[in-house]
Amino acid sequence: MSSRSRIQYYNPEIWGGIECTINRINDGYSDQLSHTGHYSRHSDIDKLALTGIKSLRYPILWERHQPLKDGPIDWSWAEMQLDRIRSKGITPVVGLLHHGSGPAFTNLGSPQFPELFADYAEKVALRFPWVDYYTPVNEPLTTARFSGLYGLWYPHQTHPLSFLNMLLNQLKGTVLAMKAIRKVNPNARLVQTEDLAKVHSSPELSYQAVFENHRRWLTFDLLCGKVDCFHPLWDYLLFSGVSEEQLCFFTENPYPPDIMGLNYYLTSERYLDADISKYPAELHGGNGRDAYVDTEAIRVCQPSGIYRLLWEVWERYGLPIAITEVHLNAPPDEQIRWVQDIWQKSCNAKEMGVDVRAVTIWAMLGSTDWDSLLTRMDGHYEAGVFDISDNELHINALGQFIKILSAGRKQEQALQKM
Repeated sequence: MSSRSRIQYYNPEIWGGIECTINRINDGYSDQLSHTGHYSRHSDIDKLALTGIKSLRYPILWERHQPLKDGPIDWSWAEMQLDRIRSKGITPVVGLLHHGSGPAFTNLGSPQFPELFADYAEKVALRFPWVDYYTPVNEPLTTARFSGLYGLWYPHQTHPLSFLNMLLNQLKGTVLAMKAIRKVNPNARLVQTEDLAKVHSSPELSYQAVFENHRRWLTFDLLCGKVDCFHPLWDYLLFSGVSEEQLCFFTENPYPPDIMGLNYYLTSERYLDADISKYPAELHGGNGRDAYVDTEAIRVCQPSGIYRLLWEVWERYGLPIAITEVHLNAPPDEQIRWVQDIWQKSCNAKEMGVDVRAVTIWAMLGSTDWDSLLTRMDGHYEAGVFDISDNELHINALGQFIKILSAGRKQEQALQKM
């Protein structure tokens, strides 16, 4: 009998998550939990627990709980929710900032942002010292791009230095937050999430794809203390206006995640197409040197796929991995196929040696207005594991599939039960 056959093999756990973004557009805030009615329904946690999930990504977000810098914090709602989650035997993974810029008294570009954020994190830890898993900032690279490079979200900047300062502020805030949390709870663990992206391109744009494929790792490279003078983006960072002092903070304070949280969507892999004549004018863009269209890779070429990308992450970092967002805006049968594919390839990667701990079913309550990247409040709702179109939770076919997977059956058995 080989050593492989003597080892008992366990599939990744099934985790859950609810879309919880609080983001700011100009002077207005958009709160996903308000849009989906979660604040006003007291039975949501009970119904989420019935799916059999082992952990739940759950928000205790800065903007909602500390809108005023020196004002009192009302923890009553958070306490009720976290206690309910714990009573169901579910492990919460607490998020503190989710695509946000913080309360009105700060923003992602403020030099005081990291310390202010860490102060809030410490308050959360003092109030809930039993919480062991944290995602202080969700997808900092994505948030920095949307807020500092593309100008879609507050503070609506469109300059490389703004983007980089916002990224560094979020990551410095993450390090300081985790240090503050660990003073309260030495067992606290960092689950750092980021989009599992990759860029493909037509041949003449290969230089841009190479740059963006280096940039996609910046969150984890910085946290792991890998960004030094030998890093391929070192010169770009300094040329853009980042100081060596800012970068040295991370080499002097490395904070590798305990679990790398990777979010993978149908849109995560991109294709840069130089043949702009194939696309409507509103999609045309460029980098100042060449014009091109940035579109979903699946429309143009064969994407790498999550199995290959998991191996890229594992070979680069060698850290435990969780797929922390799996979601597709589609009818339930297509959602099932998407989850089935991610689940199977994650199981395959784990069996071959990649330390994949979990697959997270995202947007379990659905989400609102992500078709406009939250830049408009049109009330466009898309369902997740539950459909709440009438403000009540109705589990759909995807939810039934998740219940069977969570129970430990093989996916072939799960599909036969559908």
